[in-house]
Amino acid sequence: MKIDTATVDLALTTTRAVRRRLDLERPVDDQIILDCIDIAEQAPTGGNQTSRRWIVVRDPEIKQKLAQLYHDVVGGFMIEARDRLEGADHPSAPVVRSAAHLAEHLAEVPVIVIPTIVGRHDGSGAPGLFDSVIQSGWSFCVALRARGLGTAWTTAILAKGSELKELLGIPDEITEIAMFPVAWTKGTDFRPARRTPAREITFFDGYGRTYESGPGTPARMADGPGVVVETDIAAQLDDVWAAITDIDLPARFSDEFTGATWDDGFDGPALGATFTGRNYLEVMGDWEVPCFVDVCQEPVAFGWCTSDPDNPGARWRFEVQPLMGGGTRLLYRLLLGPGPSGLNTFIEQNPDKEHRIIANRLRVHRANMQRVIDGIKAQVE
Repeated sequence: MKIDTATVDLALTTTRAVRRRLDLERPVDDQIILDCIDIAEQAPTGGNQTSRRWIVVRDPEIKQKLAQLYHDVVGGFMIEARDRLEGADHPSAPVVRSAAHLAEHLAEVPVIVIPTIVGRHDGSGAPGLFDSVIQSGWSFCVALRARGLGTAWTTAILAKGSELKELLGIPDEITEIAMFPVAWTKGTDFRPARRTPAREITFFDGYGRTYESGPGTPARMADGPGVVVETDIAAQLDDVWAAITDIDLPARFSDEFTGATWDDGFDGPALGATFTGRNYLEVMGDWEVPCFVDVCQEPVAFGWCTSDPDNPGARWRFEVQPLMGGGTRLLYRLLLGPGPSGLNTFIEQNPDKEHRIIANRLRVHRANMQRVIDGIKAQVE
């Protein structure tokens, strides 16, 4: 049997968290729910044991009580946040509106499904029970999508665990995993969401190590080797943006970068602006590098390439992302090449050690990049 990968990929990439487009009027037959659970039960489970248990709630009174628990934990907050952000151009506003809508209408959805698993988590921090149930929950969501239904994976109600157990008669030795409000969707034209490309979040042979292509075995400069570091900062987006666009600031924290100045005619971050960076390493002494701002998208990304804008020796980039619960995620990326740099001299002298030279250089860069983002975090928090 040949699997139609295009259809499978479509289902996987368009299974969205559906809230505002749940059809609250159209009935959902029990058999559809059971069919989707049958599919979900095909997911892997530890020891091949049937340990998952599914609770399907239709009773209006019970749904109303579940909705109240949800409101008490997070729904009320989402409604208040939606009203506060109304009319504001805030990046979280669409998600907040969607979450508030679900909170206001949770009791009206035709079916609420709560997956559980036999056993209690040991609190060790290891996946434990969850590695035998999370995959089945996702399979349930995809099976719904394939049939024209939708849901949203919600977990906030689990904070009311004792109340939830009492309401549904769940034994103490059973663990609740999520709550799925299920309904037919208004239309089925869901699209893939914007996500970071795999190349930027996939690391090879160690955390933070990236490649534009390949990598080969062993890795080469032609593969576009790079590194990324990141941290979450309890500060506003604008404050972090101001820090990352101060081109001299990293010199306070880096062991290699010693400072930078804008070139004549430029006095701040702008696409096409140029500056000169100064560096020092014991094995190389002092050197300067011309830098060209090739990314300046306030307040999302700021970056520059070195030596030659058409054939850079390296490409550096800061990225900032607002976090749903407040604060900002800061990422700092580096890609070596494709043009020549001081690194190429060492490689030309020792071509058989190219992969080791690259690995050692990235190790030094990563350590300094980590110092920089840690320093920015300490400064703006």
